[in-house]
Amino acid sequence: MNNKENNHEKKYPTIACCGIDCGLCPTYYIKGPSKCPGCYGPNFLKSHPSCSIINCCIKIKGYETCAECNELICEKLKEWDKCDSFVCHRKSLENLRYIKNNSLEDFLSQQKTRKEILKEMLDEFNDGRSKSFFCISTTLLPIPNLKNAIKKIKQKLNNNIEKDDIKTKSKILKDILNKIAKEKGIILKLKKT
Repeated sequence: MNNKENNHEKKYPTIACCGIDCGLCPTYYIKGPSKCPGCYGPNFLKSHPSCSIINCCIKIKGYETCAECNELICEKLKEWDKCDSFVCHRKSLENLRYIKNNSLEDFLSQQKTRKEILKEMLDEFNDGRSKSFFCISTTLLPIPNLKNAIKKIKQKLNNNIEKDDIKTKSKILKDILNKIAKEKGIILKLKKT
């Protein structure tokens, strides 16, 4: 029995075994008992059903993510990024390939930047109905575009827009993000089948 199985925790729960970016998931940012601790994070087993990917990756092979496996992409992950559940799957396999070709540390560094951008969006522009949209945006859009969107909204706020009107601020930021996404051919909605 390996140490990870005894602790029932991953070292980096913000990146799922399967490549889902848990650090950018809406349930990761919930306050209260329904907050998700990330993939196999603290108390994960108390609120989550078993997962065959976690079972294979952590319990059987002792890996942090499936990127460490020679079988990437295996039968469990085939088509994993084609549709979404409550969280965006579309970059999961890309994330795993990035980790495999670069390093987990490089991925976590980029994720940290995305999480900082998301936190700013949630703290300053969330009208109470935009958390999922901002999470999807920070998952799918390139970091330079996300930074540019924040820069644009701040410029607009300095020019004639009421700074305390959260609905207006949220709408303007969503419009900026949607425009960027359209230019890049990215859909900022969950794709369910």
